[in-house]
Amino acid sequence: MTHASRIYPLNSLSQQPGCVLYWIQRDQRVNDNWALLYAQETALKTNLPLKVVFCLVPGYPGATMRQYGFMLKGLQELEKGLNRLNIPFDLITGDPGEMLPGYIRSVGAGVLVTDFNPLRINMQWKERVGASITIPFYEVDAHNILPCRAISDKLEYAAFTLRKKVEKHLSQYLVEFPSLVIQPSSGIPLQPVDWRSITALLKANGDVAEVDWIVPGEAAAHDALDKFIRNRLDTYASERNFPERQGQSDLSPWLHFGHLSAQRVALEVQKSATDPESKQAFLEELIVRRELADNFCLHNPHYDTTGGFQSWARKSLDLHRDDPREYGYTIDQFEQSRTHDSLWNAAQREMVATGKMHGYMRMYWAKKILEWTPSPEEAMAVAIYLNDKYELDGRDPNGYAGIAWSIGGTHDRPWGERKIFGMIRYMNARGCERKFDTKRYIALKNKI
Repeated sequence: MTHASRIYPLNSLSQQPGCVLYWIQRDQRVNDNWALLYAQETALKTNLPLKVVFCLVPGYPGATMRQYGFMLKGLQELEKGLNRLNIPFDLITGDPGEMLPGYIRSVGAGVLVTDFNPLRINMQWKERVGASITIPFYEVDAHNILPCRAISDKLEYAAFTLRKKVEKHLSQYLVEFPSLVIQPSSGIPLQPVDWRSITALLKANGDVAEVDWIVPGEAAAHDALDKFIRNRLDTYASERNFPERQGQSDLSPWLHFGHLSAQRVALEVQKSATDPESKQAFLEELIVRRELADNFCLHNPHYDTTGGFQSWARKSLDLHRDDPREYGYTIDQFEQSRTHDSLWNAAQREMVATGKMHGYMRMYWAKKILEWTPSPEEAMAVAIYLNDKYELDGRDPNGYAGIAWSIGGTHDRPWGERKIFGMIRYMNARGCERKFDTKRYIALKNKI
């Protein structure tokens, strides 16, 4: 059964006659999905039909065909998986706050379930839907191993404060998933989605092409997880911070779109017979750092602006606001990799071409944007714009928290004061040269 602390009631209404409707958003998978499991539990317990709906926003702010293409292919696989379980799937289009209330009434839903997402636009959709319906509405955290709302009711200061809670409660939540069952026949037809027509409705930037190095969907995600554990997990601790090597998991796009459960990843990593240090290093990133980002976005309404920085960081950056910049670039120059820094340009080219950037380089990349723009505010805007436009895992709490760490010291501590950065941790190309083979990294990315 779904742990009670994963379930967050968004109203206090009583269940009505009608189907159980799961509004799937962030966790776009059939298996290992606590929200879908809870929806089926509710349907079976009350002998009601179960239905799943996804509301596609054709013009999601800043999204490109790179992200839409990945998501739609995953949703097609989701539809097939649900139909094998005799669970009808609908896809509707438009603004969820406008479209879902009418849809909910049209299908005669008696209870609504959705998954957890701390980002502003998703929270606003839920608020608008909740204000327009008269049935119970439940949010189930299917994304985090430790449910975000339950594990902490405040903004965590840094990783070490959340880590204490993770260590105390992890065994309570890191458990095997129950299996879904074939849903009893309800008379609701399994009406196929017209995917060609759906694609034609998109209002996305087609200049940012889809990528072919990664295959969307649950099946490909599980295959990639298996290959990572067999081939690269054993050296993760020693190789992960070398951008010129293949040391990271590359699982973030599947985790972002919910094709893969972080809890499943943790369970499989724990079971593996591999280097204990690598296991610990990977699980720290997967659980503590990743879930710290969800905490940051849930409890900090200014997660994507300088207003979300801690007071020491804002004061320090303000003191150096008027420091002269040796270099300065427009957003077009950044986007086209036209800076004086060949290492930064290589990272930008990697992101534009592949939809990903090594985690170590993302830190360097964002900090240089701070150094080469007129203000922290502009640096945040440029970094978020580029990240969300090109990264497959853009518009994600990890991205917002990572950029805030790089530019505003979020989850970090004050460092030695220097121009422009104030007491924000500094990075430069020489430091990178001491840590990894920057020439090889640049040469590899210049071939893209």
